[in-house]
Amino acid sequence: MRRLLVPVFALFLMLTAAITQAAGLDAISGVDASAGVKEALSKGADVAVAALGQDNGFLGNSKVKISLPSYLQAAEKGMRMFGMGKQADELIATMNHAAEKAVAEAKPILADSIKKMSVQDAKGILTGGEDSVTQYFKRTSTEQLTQKFTPIVQSATKKVQLADQYNQFAGKAASSGLIDKKDADLDGYVTQKAMDGLFIMIAEEEKKLRANPVGASSDLLKKVFGAI
Repeated sequence: MRRLLVPVFALFLMLTAAITQAAGLDAISGVDASAGVKEALSKGADVAVAALGQDNGFLGNSKVKISLPSYLQAAEKGMRMFGMGKQADELIATMNHAAEKAVAEAKPILADSIKKMSVQDAKGILTGGEDSVTQYFKRTSTEQLTQKFTPIVQSATKKVQLADQYNQFAGKAASSGLIDKKDADLDGYVTQKAMDGLFIMIAEEEKKLRANPVGASSDLLKKVFGAI
């Protein structure tokens, strides 16, 4: 009998929590919900861009630092063994600094994404998973970020001749079916990694807010995310 009571009690607690959450969200107006989510989106975007869009923002952050693709890391080791460590370091540094320059230009695109958010989007973010904010940005801004980042990355990598060597080597590997075609172009690879890093940092801010809404920077954020 006791064994039966334990899962029943656990189920009761889960249902109670769900009902309490629903009641808390229902008590918040659509206007407040929308405003609160927009503030959360803005804060996450601002923090992420400020952290990454500066010198060594990528290169000095192990969570987002861009390395050579895994299939080229063996070649990198060989380069270092033959005294070409400087060239390898130069290529890695160039990739990361290119990403930093690109992310520094992301705010207008993210701001436009926030501006277009509907009340329905806001409710979906509040009731969605712990990375709903991040997923919203991915869904609504990836295409625009790609268009914005690519020429910035191209301009930065053009200055390094190793980038051409990379593209020639990776291009041959792609034509042989050894690697994904999207990784065969250095600019495309760096552009994708720049966006990945941006979304990682936004996700970190979202996680902090959801874990501790009481410690949020405004009463509105406390009210809206505290009701989840």
